[in-house]
Amino acid sequence: MDIFIIIKILFLTTLAAAVAVAWTPFLTHFLYKYKLGKSIRNSGATPIFSRLHERKKGTPTMGGLLIWVTVLLLALFFYYAANLFGNDFFVRMNFLTRSQTLLPLGCLVAAAIVGLFDDMLDVRSNGQGGLRMKHRIFIYALIALSGALWFFFKLDWDILHIPFWGNVAIGWWYIPVFMFIIVATAFSVNEIDGLDGLAGGTLLTAFAAYGVIAFVQGKYDLAAFCAVIIGALIAFLWFNIKPARFIMGDTGAMSLGITLGVIAMLTNQALLLPVIGFLFVVEALSFLIQVASKKLRHGKKIFLSAPIHHHLEAIGWPEEKIVMRFWLISGITSVIGLILFLLEK
Repeated sequence: MDIFIIIKILFLTTLAAAVAVAWTPFLTHFLYKYKLGKSIRNSGATPIFSRLHERKKGTPTMGGLLIWVTVLLLALFFYYAANLFGNDFFVRMNFLTRSQTLLPLGCLVAAAIVGLFDDMLDVRSNGQGGLRMKHRIFIYALIALSGALWFFFKLDWDILHIPFWGNVAIGWWYIPVFMFIIVATAFSVNEIDGLDGLAGGTLLTAFAAYGVIAFVQGKYDLAAFCAVIIGALIAFLWFNIKPARFIMGDTGAMSLGITLGVIAMLTNQALLLPVIGFLFVVEALSFLIQVASKKLRHGKKIFLSAPIHHHLEAIGWPEEKIVMRFWLISGITSVIGLILFLLEK
């Protein structure tokens, strides 16, 4: 293995973090100038949530721009620099390839633009919220369908890897399975985005795990793509740790959730997602359990507030304690996922 590959991944991580930090003042100036702040719903339907998060009202949202715009700029810069100048450095640093990173980058940007629209609706709605959940699920499904068709017809791929069992050809069933995994991941990441630093930290460890998996598989461009996302997330976390300078918003959570799912499929290790992203599963299940309980038990709730990080807030856990403990758990589950992957190797 060429040592330059490791240097490339580490360099891109550092560069992404530096670039993101460099243009953060321009982003924050724009968000504050145009008062693109978060709205807190206060309709009476979620009194505990509204009380706990009243202080966050007005904090600029759309901070996810810092992540996906940085990733897009670096991908395009090295791609065009390699093609225009032909310099060996730019050629070797380029990580935008049709076989490995074009699809996840396309999904990242497409979902981010939809999320940006949702964030704008939320800002302009004066606390009434943006897109409804069913509309978000529909959009997730459309993006997932595009990815599934790309895999099935363009890549001629219908293989699903089952850990410690092997690869299984599932034919056209690959399309709905692909869609379910992408939608479930996007929904779960959207649910965990609720406290300062929470989504950013847990996503960082998940992308790091899949970056290592891609590297071990020899998918070096995909590993570099994960590295750039990690670098941008590091910069985002610097400004998002409590008290957050800005919030990720749907333009970040929606896009990163979908992209994580696509990368899991590209590495054919999607069934490790419930392990690596264990907290995403817990968050999504707590929300679904709460909704089901309220519908089936005539308004009775299981949790004081859902998803579960809001319940922990409601019983008195400080926000910092929740975030730090969730970071630790996500780091542990990511390592467990990597252990399971490497044991198979």
